[in-house]
Amino acid sequence: MKQTTLRMIMAVFFMALLIIHGFSGLAETKTITLSYANFPPAPTFPCVQMERWKTEVEKRTNGQVSINTFPGETLLSAKDMMDGVIAGQADIGCLCMAYQPGRFIVTNATSLPLDIPNARIGSLVLLDLYRKYRPEEFKQVKVLAMFASAPSNIMTRKPVRTLEDMQGMNIRASGGAAELLKAWGANLVGMPMSDTPEALQKGVIQGLFSSLEVMKDFKFAEICSFATITDKVIYPFAVVMNLDSWNALPPDVQKVMDELIEEQSEWTGAYMDNHVQEAIEWSKQTHQVEFIELSKEEKARWDGRLAPLIDEWIKDVEQKGFPAQAIVNDIQALIQKYSQ
Repeated sequence: MKQTTLRMIMAVFFMALLIIHGFSGLAETKTITLSYANFPPAPTFPCVQMERWKTEVEKRTNGQVSINTFPGETLLSAKDMMDGVIAGQADIGCLCMAYQPGRFIVTNATSLPLDIPNARIGSLVLLDLYRKYRPEEFKQVKVLAMFASAPSNIMTRKPVRTLEDMQGMNIRASGGAAELLKAWGANLVGMPMSDTPEALQKGVIQGLFSSLEVMKDFKFAEICSFATITDKVIYPFAVVMNLDSWNALPPDVQKVMDELIEEQSEWTGAYMDNHVQEAIEWSKQTHQVEFIELSKEEKARWDGRLAPLIDEWIKDVEQKGFPAQAIVNDIQALIQKYSQ
């Protein structure tokens, strides 16, 4: 009798172990692992926002989701990002829409010289523009965030104080900046940001046109002793997710990600603006970079060269079947809305 009881106790004990192990195994299988690809180096603002989003999702899903991040084109390159996410090479990807100007016509309109004052406002304007028009090119992905760089400025080895100083200069830039530089008399040179320091050192280019955080993030303050403030051209970014990966998520996880869209977009813009100010102060103190403010009269000359670009864009894009004037009007109204 005692042996029978002992055997029963042992059987119950082992059964309990099996049940506990089984539940543990089930818990492990419920962890959702996602890959997130990005193209700039890890310290840059698109990757900082990526790590922040990863942390928030993992925290708000109580560890139900685990996200592996891949900065610096270690999973997908900048130009392959959208198609790579659609194809499932990465579950999530961050892309700069300015790198493909013909593909993202509506959202790239934020790059027009419409005087978006900072990255926070640019990010909110961009997100609202996407939500209103729902461009066809995003139908194959789930949008998880949209954000913008801070406005672009000219960083050079020699001072640029007038339009005459810009004539014939080779300037590194991308996307919608080409037309602005042409209007100012400079030549756009397209190249990856990682190749730009060497091109500056060799004299292949005389400067770059970008938001000012790169003075610190890419150490351009060591090469470019001058920055001319133009505050033109933001670069729009999108964080997108493969639709199959999105549809496979439980509703509660989808809810967490949906609730993060606007918060993440605004957080990234505000982070960018703060980081730009840090980079400016660092550049002044560490490398004595001179930040050149155009006089009122000189700024009017520069801006006057850009006015026709908006009209030309409207005409061209309306011929392609887009409500171009309405898009421009919406951007201007949204700038006013968020500037208040």
